[in-house]
Amino acid sequence: DKLVGFGAIPEPVAKFILGAVKCRASTVISGGTGSGKTTLLNALSAAINEDERLITIEDAAELQLQQPHVARMETRPPNIEGKGEIRQRELVKNALRMRPDRVILGEVRSEEAFDMLQAMNTGHEGSMATIHANNPRDALTRLEQMVMMGGMKISETAIRGQIASAVNFIVQATRLSDGSRKVVSISEVTGMEGAVVQLQEIFRFERTGTTDEGKVQGHFAATGLRPKFLDEMERRGVHMPEGMFDPSTRY
Repeated sequence: DKLVGFGAIPEPVAKFILGAVKCRASTVISGGTGSGKTTLLNALSAAINEDERLITIEDAAELQLQQPHVARMETRPPNIEGKGEIRQRELVKNALRMRPDRVILGEVRSEEAFDMLQAMNTGHEGSMATIHANNPRDALTRLEQMVMMGGMKISETAIRGQIASAVNFIVQATRLSDGSRKVVSISEVTGMEGAVVQLQEIFRFERTGTTDEGKVQGHFAATGLRPKFLDEMERRGVHMPEGMFDPSTRY
């Protein structure tokens, strides 16, 4: 509600992405440093049912989940002798033994991306993570590069297949030139076409100009594409209003 009040995301768009999270869509929040990714992850976690068991994995504890069944795991740097390090990759592997309904990664930054994709593909739908990237297509490329960091002998096509079947939505956050933080795009991963992961943008922020004080002006618009995940949302009883995805719609 506060993000809607600040103008970071319009209310209908917020309702859509909250509905998708409620229906266990696996979501990656992408953006630059200071763009509000963790804040957004905290806000989206409000849509998660209180009956679900969540495991969070972070470098530094920043997430503030309100659900009763939350197990929090943190990485640990090596000691002065270079021993005792606990990396995110080990934590993701251990988290999967703890019967989670969803795994929430504070930030994907290295080879743990592979384990995260495995988790999303093996019955932990609705898992969420943040990633540093400039746009949704870059986020997919970075995920692919991170899997390769693990030295796995997997073809690029196989990695992209994993990404396409694991991730449902990419929410792009950015910090605009006037210092305001805004969600600028919501894109859906729709599958593979040949060796390319297919992305379709559902909503985007269209910048129209800048005021004399330097404030960015613009509006949100639907692209006119109907999300594939909408059928699953309706099966689970989450309905979106008519005309929400009409390309003439402005927020």
